[in-house]
Amino acid sequence: MMLRPRIKPEHAAYRTVSGAVRMGSVIFGIGVEIDDPDGWVWTLAQALDGARTSEEIAEWVAAAHSEVTVAEVLQAVADLQAAGHLEDVDAPPPSLSSAEQERYSRGVTLLRWLDRSPRRSPWEMQERLRDGRVLLVGLGGTGGFCAQALVASGVGHLHCVDHDTVELSNLNRQPLYRQRDIGRPKLDAALEDLRALNHHPEITGERRRVSGPEDLAMLLDAGPAPYDLLVVCADQPPEIRRWANRVCLATGTPWVDGGYHGPLATAGVHVPGDGACWECQRAGEADRRDLGLAPGQEEEAASPRMAWHPVTAVTAGLSGSLVAHAALALLTGAPPMEPGFRYGINLAALDDTVLQRFPRRLDCPACGESSTAGHGAGDAAPPAGAVR
Repeated sequence: MMLRPRIKPEHAAYRTVSGAVRMGSVIFGIGVEIDDPDGWVWTLAQALDGARTSEEIAEWVAAAHSEVTVAEVLQAVADLQAAGHLEDVDAPPPSLSSAEQERYSRGVTLLRWLDRSPRRSPWEMQERLRDGRVLLVGLGGTGGFCAQALVASGVGHLHCVDHDTVELSNLNRQPLYRQRDIGRPKLDAALEDLRALNHHPEITGERRRVSGPEDLAMLLDAGPAPYDLLVVCADQPPEIRRWANRVCLATGTPWVDGGYHGPLATAGVHVPGDGACWECQRAGEADRRDLGLAPGQEEEAASPRMAWHPVTAVTAGLSGSLVAHAALALLTGAPPMEPGFRYGINLAALDDTVLQRFPRRLDCPACGESSTAGHGAGDAAPPAGAVR
């Protein structure tokens, strides 16, 4: 229950020339328009300034507009709260230090803008990040950018896993590392950089090669508390996403994956039991595509595989940022995401929006009616975008 509600600053209301009331800014997915033929909605918007209780607001608006009752105004306040447009001036102070509040103040305002949940305080989302536990596998281009974004944003515990060493050819797309790091284990250099970036989170890691689903299961089970999220940014072995899908289905762990494929930078969002799993998505995309291949012709004829993945810091950075955005959204609820989809950017054609969403398949070998989640993980080619 809000004691003294006000419209979020980023959702500030204004009146259009037609008399309607808009709030949430003009950004698609956030902004709303409310018809207001009698003018009382605009009076209500002006009254929602944090100076009054809901009851005082309702009485004031009803006194100014005889066509609306106190009960109707109270319901309107409740509706605006449920839609995520309000916050409480009298919300309890955040359980964060003054240094943390200053560090994260700009991010909290963005979360407040994106949020469409009925929260008393925007700091609830930052507190969720502070309490969040994330396991990240792969510290290459995508994983490095993602790790930096998660740490800078205030995720409370990040455990990183990688087995590679830094090579000169990494440095065109992996600014987590420096020229002086060539020959060092990526994990050592990454932990040093991430801890220097933000001393508030607990940042740990281990140098390990993931060679099977049992390794992922062991990693998810090894911490002192369950992980809230698995982030897969590794491209090797090629089966790693199928393993992650099966293990996360078995453990109920939400997970995000991402990478780049030439000019495509993408991320996938997966929550067991909520929408299509990764294998459902793969099957749906395979059914949708028409590559025009002759019978028996290999898929590589349409999408050849090269000795290395064409990439710059831009494509790696975009994929890492998309993965981090999805991870932060799952941890905070802002913006709300309906899982079971892949999204991204095509740098070759910016008007070609990458958004793949398919229904859950009852015959899916991973999450279908006859499946046993977490068992029988087999080989699979990596999906588009699943590189480091």
